Amino acid sequence: MAHIQLPEGLPGIRGPLVFSPATTGPLCELVEVLLRAPNTLTSAEREMIATYVSSQNDCYYCQTCHGSTAAQHLGGSPADHELIGQMKLDCEAAPLSDKMRALLAIAGKVQKGGKRVKAEDVERARSHGASDEEIHDTVLIAAAFCMFNRYVDGLDTEERDPAWGFVPAL
Repeated sequence: MAHIQLPEGLPGIRGPLVFSPATTGPLCELVEVLLRAPNTLTSAEREMIATYVSSQNDCYYCQTCHGSTAAQHLGGSPADHELIGQMKLDCEAAPLSDKMRALLAIAGKVQKGGKRVKAEDVERARSHGASDEEIHDTVLIAAAFCMFNRYVDGLDTEERDPAWGFVPAL
């Protein structure tokens, strides 16, 4: 049960977005730019960053939704879904590119606190081909998803049927 009165049947961020139309536009615009606008990082890679940060924040709704989206962008095979699961558990051991592992390491540090990102983390990403724009976007996606995760979990908006064991699809 959410901490405030939200529309029923809208789990995760969907209920708060309907509740607060004034903030919906800017938040949705930010997500569109971060995850879908033209970029040298693929949509799958950007969704993976969102998923990884959400998993580190223990935000079930966001890690599930964005993890599924990332897997679909990768092709949607069982192996793609397995890769996302491996990445959430241990991004350094997951079969990802060196560049993606370095970017996820940066995202993980941002999740714990932005000042944890050090010059050597950025240099590692650069040494594996990450551009300044990709490093910037990784930090911004990680920071934004910390906010989104806290928005969802701070209002306790997860609507889960214990018998299902997952967030119901809309």
